[in-house]
Amino acid sequence: MHIRPLTADEFELSLELSEFAFQFEMTKAEREERKAYFEPERIWGCFEDDKLLAKLVLLPLETYIQQTPVAMGGIAGVATWPEYRRQGLVTQLLQHALLLMRENGQTLSFLHPFEFPFYRKYGWETYIEYKKYIVDAAKLPVRTAYPGTITRIKPDASRINPVYEAFAKRYNGTLVRSDSWWERSVFERKGGQFAVYQNAEGQDRGYILYKVKDKEMVIHEMVCLDLESEDALWSFVGNHDSMIEKVKLTAPADDRLPFKLRNPRITQETVPYFMGRIVDFTGFLGQYTFAPTSDLNAKEIIVLAIEDPFAPWNQGTFAIDISSEGKPEIASTDERPQLRMDIQTLSALFLGYLKPLELYQLGRIQGDYDQVQRLEQRIPPSTTYLMDFF
Repeated sequence: MHIRPLTADEFELSLELSEFAFQFEMTKAEREERKAYFEPERIWGCFEDDKLLAKLVLLPLETYIQQTPVAMGGIAGVATWPEYRRQGLVTQLLQHALLLMRENGQTLSFLHPFEFPFYRKYGWETYIEYKKYIVDAAKLPVRTAYPGTITRIKPDASRINPVYEAFAKRYNGTLVRSDSWWERSVFERKGGQFAVYQNAEGQDRGYILYKVKDKEMVIHEMVCLDLESEDALWSFVGNHDSMIEKVKLTAPADDRLPFKLRNPRITQETVPYFMGRIVDFTGFLGQYTFAPTSDLNAKEIIVLAIEDPFAPWNQGTFAIDISSEGKPEIASTDERPQLRMDIQTLSALFLGYLKPLELYQLGRIQGDYDQVQRLEQRIPPSTTYLMDFF
């Protein structure tokens, strides 16, 4: 058995395994369309001679962390023929993917799990949850007058992306969207109509991507950069009241829509979504900034033991020297660790999904409580979010 990237003439091998594993079937026209986008160099397979046994897709993506794009490897399309399952093939593919990501400078990896415990044992951890709302039309936010204008437009990444980018940078874990990503993963996959809010100064400050069918509005994306655009776009939604009975949408974990409503008794659900993993902690920390301190002469050293048997370059004890400005330096050390955690906990912590004290109270961080409090003060508060799928 050996691992290698697929070749251009192995499209059918890859698609047959995907159709079986993910239980779908493409028409001839759909197969031809998919073939035009086939990128075999991104698909890694376990082969026995020329027989494809298992595969995964490794996507070169970028994610916003602390408002800055960070290289990220997206794992998708993991599949094995049933007669070859439980033989460690996916384990080998994931190990190979981690090595590749480290070589390529992708210090993070995200994936959408079919089962959270399966990927947790390889070092991935929940890094995002979102809110899912169902709002009866009679309970929508009150329509208000607004100084700007709302215009329905055709899909146009050059106009929409600046608004999306400004919004996405507010969160950790959102995707940096390329033109091709907009075209294939937003315009084609999500479909629907765009409406853009422009303020009185002519600046685009928000947009909505939505679809109305069978008396139901599904909002795929609602992006607002300020309260004015938010009120305006909700007024726009309310103007569909003669056509719809309910509205469905998703929102970040810190969203407070119910508080805006006259009657907040709506259906809402918290949905665990993607998992994340730090691929290379030393490399990641070189791109990370801790919260500064008021004492300009202060230097803080945290000695941290990390458990990561699946990516041994992360395993060990490290001294993290944090300057007053928040810039870290990291080095291996033989000192006694002040704090201990596994790579899953480390990933949830530095992506901003949970805070140090929360993880300590959950038993996921072990060590000196005073050191946990110090770390709490130096990890900038953040919320994770992701509007995409892969």
